[in-house]
Amino acid sequence: MLKQINKNENRKARHARVRKKVSGTPEKPRLNLYRSNTNIYAQIIDDTKGITLLAASSRDKEISAAQGTKIEKAALVGKAIAEKALKQGIEKVSF
Repeated sequence: MLKQINKNENRKARHARVRKKVSGTPEKPRLNLYRSNTNIYAQIIDDTKGITLLAASSRDKEISAAQGTKIEKAALVGKAIAEKALKQGIEKVSF
């Protein structure tokens, strides 16, 4: 039981350290990228409100239907997130 408590405390402390480094603001939201063995995800996040503004992934219908390598699908994910951002008026993001 003690190990579980320590793991939770360590997780909370690590989460707090990471949140201090977060740099997204409403004027310049943060771009977050994830990659698994099979998929690529991109999100634009407003850290002040803690919400995801936009998201795109290689599982989206138009991207998953496209033939090509992982690099080509990554480029399509980037293009999709950029187009969605421009439609919502987001021109600059932080990393």
